[in-house]
Amino acid sequence: YEASRAEAGWVDPADCPVDQAGLLRDDYSPGDLKFDPFGLMPDDPEEFDIMQTKELQNGRLAMLAAAGFLAQEAVDGKGIIEHFSASA
Repeated sequence: YEASRAEAGWVDPADCPVDQAGLLRDDYSPGDLKFDPFGLMPDDPEEFDIMQTKELQNGRLAMLAAAGFLAQEAVDGKGIIEHFSASA
C-alpha cells in the first residue's frame, strides 16, 4: 500500500536529478490520494485550500486535547475515565 502511495506522489528516483532526491510530481498535492467516496472535496482550488486548512487546524486541536489528557494523568495519576466516574 505504501509503495502505491509513493508512486502516486513522487517521481521515480531513476528519473530524478541527483541533486533533487524526493522530487514530487507536478500534478500531486501532498495528501491527495484521490480518495473521496462521498464527494466532499471542493472543485475550486481556493475552497480546497480553505477546507484543507480547517482539517489541519482540527487535527492540531485534537492533538492539544490529547496532550491535555496526558498532562492531567501525569499530574494526579488518574486516567481520564476515572475522572468521569469519580465524585468530587
